[in-house]
Amino acid sequence: MGPETLAQVLQPLKDLFHDKITPELLVGLDTSDDAAVYKITDDKAIIHTVDFFTPIVDDPYDFGAIAAANALSDVYAMGGSVILALNICGFPPDFPIEIMNEILRGGAEKVAESGGILAGGHTVEDKEPKYGLSVMGIVHPDKLFTTKDAKPGDVLVLTKPLGVGIVTTALKSDVADPSHIKIASENMKKLNRKAAELFQQADVHACTDITGFSILGHCDEIAKHSGVQLNIEFNKLPFTDGAKKYAGEWLFPGGSCKNEACYKKDVSFVKDISKEMQMLLYTPETSGGLLAAIAPERLDELQGDFEKSNESCWVIGEVIEGQGIKVIA
Repeated sequence: MGPETLAQVLQPLKDLFHDKITPELLVGLDTSDDAAVYKITDDKAIIHTVDFFTPIVDDPYDFGAIAAANALSDVYAMGGSVILALNICGFPPDFPIEIMNEILRGGAEKVAESGGILAGGHTVEDKEPKYGLSVMGIVHPDKLFTTKDAKPGDVLVLTKPLGVGIVTTALKSDVADPSHIKIASENMKKLNRKAAELFQQADVHACTDITGFSILGHCDEIAKHSGVQLNIEFNKLPFTDGAKKYAGEWLFPGGSCKNEACYKKDVSFVKDISKEMQMLLYTPETSGGLLAAIAPERLDELQGDFEKSNESCWVIGEVIEGQGIKVIA
């Protein structure tokens, strides 16, 4: 579902529940943050999210692990810790039990890695396999990450390479290099748990994870909700192996055009960024990295902490006064 369609679907829900919003609901339908957040005590809030999708890689274990990591990421994007998860499954009635087991094993091992507990779930019959999680996390209300507090002068830090969306699309077209699929799968299976912990120590101002609405779509969320402009330096963006190659071959998924149609009014490019590279920035991602806005005086410490933890991060731009997104070479 594209971002414009999603907004139309959610509007009746916003109208229905407008008079039922309570101060305890810290994050809900009014923003496009990654999960709902409900305050239960002065020092504890519940993060609740759900995500599932159809297979994007051939290996069933990897599919389950990627889908789980993608769902768990919503909790990390809000600065929280995972405590509980439930499976959401749709399988054809004649689906091989061995493949089901591998999908569920991949998901279960990611939940265990997150420190949470997998406590059941729900399965229905479906023509096409689907898998994901409903996830609950916790966070201190004063340490909650949202998209609304980026400040002029902040630097933008990204924690995973971009481009897995076009690599998996190349796989569906049977033209992907197996080495590119392996690297992309490893990136997608990687949890954002440690990155979120390090961001908590650095007191980031705004945060989101990069998923279906693309790097530019998620940047636009921060820009709009924070009332600022985000400048992105294209040459500083990290890309997974093969992404630029497949972009040059114009192997974009349909979601790239949907994202461009939705967000292009808020985005400007310098002239020497090619059309295919522009479209690559509109391409949906799966289980992408965290994008955070952080005060520049905290950057050296943050980069040092990432290095000590054997974690990757890239400075990809800055926050300035204004509105929208500007991509420069």
